[in-house]
Amino acid sequence: MALRGMGFYARYMSGIFCILADTLMKYEIYSDYVQAHLAPSGYLKFPNDIPRYMDKCRFLPKLNNEIPERRNTTYKKRFSSLKNLVLIMFENDSILIPKETSWFGYYPDGAFKPIVPVKETKLYTEDWIGLRTLDEAGRVHFVNVSGAHLGISKTDLKRHVVPFLVDEASAKKV
Repeated sequence: MALRGMGFYARYMSGIFCILADTLMKYEIYSDYVQAHLAPSGYLKFPNDIPRYMDKCRFLPKLNNEIPERRNTTYKKRFSSLKNLVLIMFENDSILIPKETSWFGYYPDGAFKPIVPVKETKLYTEDWIGLRTLDEAGRVHFVNVSGAHLGISKTDLKRHVVPFLVDEASAKKV
C-alpha cells in the first residue's frame, strides 16, 4: 500500500513540477532565472517576442547564427562542410511547434501564422548557417515520416538514415 501511495505522490509532484515549469516557460521564458535553470528554455523562440529572444535566449540565436554583429563564420563553414544533412519531420510531432521547425521552417517574426517554409526564411536566404549552401549542393535531405516526435520506425531509419552512415571505403568493397 505504501508503494502505491508513493507512486501517486511521485506522479502528483511530477505533475506539479511540470505545471510550474510550463508556467515559468510561458511567462518568463527569457528571464535570466529560467534561462539558467530550465534547459529547454534556451531552445524556444516566440515569434511575438523577438527582441527579448535575441537579447536573452542563451542558445538558439547562437546556434542559428541569428545575431548579425556576432555571426560565426567558422560555425557556418563547418556546418556547410557536412557531407549530408538528413532533416526528419514527424507528421504527428507535438514536441516541435510547428513541426516544420525540424526542416528549419518557422513562423514570421511577430506572428504565429503562417508557417514560413525553410527556403523563404532569412536563415536560409541569407545562409546564416550554411544550410542554403548545403541544399544547393544537393546534400540536404528533407524526409517526412509518420509518427510522433523521434518515433521513427526501423524501416524508415533504414531507408532514410542508414545509407548516409555507410563508410565510403566500406561501400567500395561491396
